[in-house]
Amino acid sequence: MAILTSDLPDAGIKRLVRSWPAIWGCALVAVFGLYLLRDEFPSAVTFRADTVIPFSDGMTMLMVWLKANISWLTRSITDILGVPLDFALGLFAKNLKFGAGANAVIFPRLSWLGVCIAAFLAGHAFGGRRLAALVGGCFLYIALFGKWQSAMLTLALIAIAVPACIVTGVVIGIWAWRNPKVDRVLVSPVLDLMQTIPTFAYLIPMLLLFGNSPVSAMIATAIFATPPMVRATMLGLSRVPSDLGDFGDMAGCTPRQKLWQVLLPSARPTLMVGVNQVIMLSLNMVIIASMIGAGGLGYDVLLALRALKVGEAMEAGLAIVALAIALDRLSQAMATSGQAKKSGDLASRPFYRRHIHLTLAIAALVVTTLGSLYIPALAAIPKDMTLTTAPLWKDALNWVTVNLFDVIEAFRVSLILYVLNPVRAICEGFPWLGAVALVGLAGYQLGGSRLALIVGGLTAFCAFAGLWEKTMATVYLCGISVVLSCLIGIPIGLMAARSDRVEKIVTPIIDTLQVLPSFCFIIPVVMLFRVGDVTAMIATVSFAIVPAIRYTNHGIRQVPPTLIEAALVSGCTRRQILWRVQLPVALPEIMLGVSQTILMALAMIIICAMIGTRDLGQEVFIALSKADSGRGIVAGLAIAFIGIVADRLFGAMAARRRERVH
Repeated sequence: MAILTSDLPDAGIKRLVRSWPAIWGCALVAVFGLYLLRDEFPSAVTFRADTVIPFSDGMTMLMVWLKANISWLTRSITDILGVPLDFALGLFAKNLKFGAGANAVIFPRLSWLGVCIAAFLAGHAFGGRRLAALVGGCFLYIALFGKWQSAMLTLALIAIAVPACIVTGVVIGIWAWRNPKVDRVLVSPVLDLMQTIPTFAYLIPMLLLFGNSPVSAMIATAIFATPPMVRATMLGLSRVPSDLGDFGDMAGCTPRQKLWQVLLPSARPTLMVGVNQVIMLSLNMVIIASMIGAGGLGYDVLLALRALKVGEAMEAGLAIVALAIALDRLSQAMATSGQAKKSGDLASRPFYRRHIHLTLAIAALVVTTLGSLYIPALAAIPKDMTLTTAPLWKDALNWVTVNLFDVIEAFRVSLILYVLNPVRAICEGFPWLGAVALVGLAGYQLGGSRLALIVGGLTAFCAFAGLWEKTMATVYLCGISVVLSCLIGIPIGLMAARSDRVEKIVTPIIDTLQVLPSFCFIIPVVMLFRVGDVTAMIATVSFAIVPAIRYTNHGIRQVPPTLIEAALVSGCTRRQILWRVQLPVALPEIMLGVSQTILMALAMIIICAMIGTRDLGQEVFIALSKADSGRGIVAGLAIAFIGIVADRLFGAMAARRRERVH
């Protein structure tokens, strides 16, 4: 591979290309020699404790200073945001209270039956009967299994966080789109950092600055879920045809009118995809934010896992799944539905006839909520009407434990002894100086000196922060999970790309896996394999496999038909077409899928710190439990830097491959 430089003459570039295998061979030999001579050069293998830079102490001092000097501001923000949040919590989960004391006026919360009917009507409005049955059925399932109160707490937080994310994301996206330099220097790097910092790391500063409250959870959720809306806004505006912009100028639009009346409406489909991503990330984050006062379904899962009540945890997890599927499918339908063209006759009709679904939904909510004042069953579903599967899950676990324990335990122990422990030993014994050098060399080969400095510097940060051992423990578990995800996911993606029948089977499965919050992957694996690295690996593979499948399928299907026709004319077999045409052309897309798999694996491994892993996730988790902001933020940055290094290297590799293809 040639490095990206225009200073060398062609002959020099060719010599350098031919010398890269020799350079890598020498580098690997040098690192191996450093490992063998670790007793003579111990500081190059294990980072010396007396040379650690106390980043965490400095970060702690900064957070303490912020808390002491801007507490007036955080209290004001809490009070301001608490008003709409309290209203949403009262509307969905509690009762609305106006006034104080004996003169207070209390309105009942929305009836569970009315919300189910409204969800059914929303599904019917945007997707017809099938979507109506799915969305309405998901809400009805939550009610019948006794998780309504917790689900509505979660929904109330999402109802406030999502609009805040959308407005903020659109404004920042417009700003970055109008100022490419701002995007390159400020917005894109910040978005990359926000999307790679683990979810737990967001909770620590929120807990310190805003306290243990639903407002803290909502702010953390809004910050975490905003980046997709920023990127969607920038992408949507950049894809608007220039002809439309010219038309706006010819029509005499001011820049503001052109933006709001021409460009943004044209970018609506991409913006709605961003809204869908915001909703799903908000739901995922709200579940995790239950640890700092959000309550809701995530708190139910957390309590059940702590008490080892697998049945209750599974029921709460399935309620999360139902809510996630309902919101995902509904937002997807809203994204793909076009604006209905209003005829003159329809536009002249009354509001209730033009918006029949909205009118019926409001009527159902009003009637059932007022009826709950007289019929208690409309306020809360009676206990004798609820169902539970907790005993079934417990019995299933007991049956598996009795009948399959030996097989599962043999598999678990074999995996630990012959795969996990050897790889962990190699990673934890790897010289830190050699790792920094190899990562920097890869960056130089793929992107020149700038990329080498970035990836090498970010890798060195993990060592200078005193987190090298934890970093390599994270790399070991993430690496194994990513390799397994690719070994399983890429072949499945190939089969789906080469067979429409297989794709029809695979697509609903990966769509479902994509909407499941991360908590839900842990529960069934814990049931079978207990806590530890094996459980974390299996849960991570299940969570991170989706991009490997989806990007492979998409990349193979995007190969130009003319290339395949040329291969057929040349007499190539299907296997030859796959290996010599489709895979080489689709390789950039597949590598982007691998990059996304790495990021998702990192996110999941951090959450797996709850079930006994000993890596950077454990650092964040301990910091959260002790409210040690500096320790948690630095560990979160180390995790983010691992993701950024992997993303930059695979992105450069994909870009290089794309240049060679074209």
